[in-house]
Amino acid sequence: MRSEIDLNADIGECVGAADHDAELVPLLSSASIACGFHAGDPVRMARSVALCRRNGVAIGAHPSYPDRAGFGRRAMSLPPEDVYQLVLYQAGALAAIARAQQLRLAHVKPHGALYNRAAAERAVADAIARAVRDLDPALALVGLANSALPEAARALGLRAVSEGFADRRYAPDGLLLPRTADGALIEDAAEAEAQALVLACEGRVRGAGGALGTVAVDTLCLHGDGPQALAFARRLRQALAREAIAIRCPWAGQDPQPRPLQQA
Repeated sequence: MRSEIDLNADIGECVGAADHDAELVPLLSSASIACGFHAGDPVRMARSVALCRRNGVAIGAHPSYPDRAGFGRRAMSLPPEDVYQLVLYQAGALAAIARAQQLRLAHVKPHGALYNRAAAERAVADAIARAVRDLDPALALVGLANSALPEAARALGLRAVSEGFADRRYAPDGLLLPRTADGALIEDAAEAEAQALVLACEGRVRGAGGALGTVAVDTLCLHGDGPQALAFARRLRQALAREAIAIRCPWAGQDPQPRPLQQA
């Protein structure tokens, strides 16, 4: 039985009434911050870093395809070298903003269509892993469990963080069911809780068609842009507490606070 797991969400993506980051972040142990290509901007990035710092939440970069109109969720056939540069550019920008607040990034996690492509295409996964290594080899790389991205991270000596999803359904091959498919999103809180607990406690996930697959996860993700994210996060914290599973980000070090530069 595991004793701890990371709980993460993507932040810095919403504005106005849809923005509940200030309430969501205190419920997390790590957060991935939009870097401007699909959402966010330099001011919002700085505010997101400061919000995580105040709440002791580990910070990571959430790079995307250059696709604000499609929220980074439209497929793009960029070559791996272009993927390398866009990941380096976005993560480097957030690293500079964090440095100005005397912090360092803990991880990088691709967003949307780039994340899904990196899960399936090793060449793209390798390009992302190279960008992360070249920016800072101490960074962790977060990717879908049992996919090409954690494999690419390990091949370059990076810390690979395997991710599972509470609010997304899985295809039979273990990849995420495309958002265009019926039922791709889990909108019922009880179902999200049940899936998260099976992932965390049993290391299994049910794919489309009902088959159970084995999957070892280090972190559970909630999509921060979803209207139910806040309610899901509160419910998951309670459920994990009942199972005596602590919420902590192990790749941020022993101290749960974001890593100050002088302690790096």
